[in-house]
Amino acid sequence: PHNDVLRSLRYLLNVRDAKLVEIFHLGKCEVSAADVGAFLKAEDEVGYKECSHEAMAHFLNGLVLHKRGVDPNRPAQPIETPVTNNVVLKKLRVAFQLKDDDIIALLAKTGLRVSKAELGAFCRRPDHRNYRECKDQFLRNLFKGMAS
Repeated sequence: PHNDVLRSLRYLLNVRDAKLVEIFHLGKCEVSAADVGAFLKAEDEVGYKECSHEAMAHFLNGLVLHKRGVDPNRPAQPIETPVTNNVVLKKLRVAFQLKDDDIIALLAKTGLRVSKAELGAFCRRPDHRNYRECKDQFLRNLFKGMAS
């Protein structure tokens, strides 16, 4: 779920909830600190709230702006829903300016081997014949590699 991605990104960025609220706002999504707190709770915790596809799409667009800077001449990015792991991977690539070799090296730190062709398949359009679905484990390993 998107809440796991949000928790991983908060850990990776090493920021407080207030900064996450700012990133949501950069992505043109109005959320409160209480909403973010609810998104960060575990599913079995009281007050847990699921992060919707729309909220995650806005957050990822905000993350790109947070990491790369806001260009007033550039039009706002459309939100991509539903937010799949492939969309998350693409947004992370842009936000953190990661090239194929960077991602391969980050994954290698976690013991996961991936080829450029496999990586490329994750970034294709879903209707492309070489498209591959990015699994949760792949994203978890990428976050782990980025955090180490």
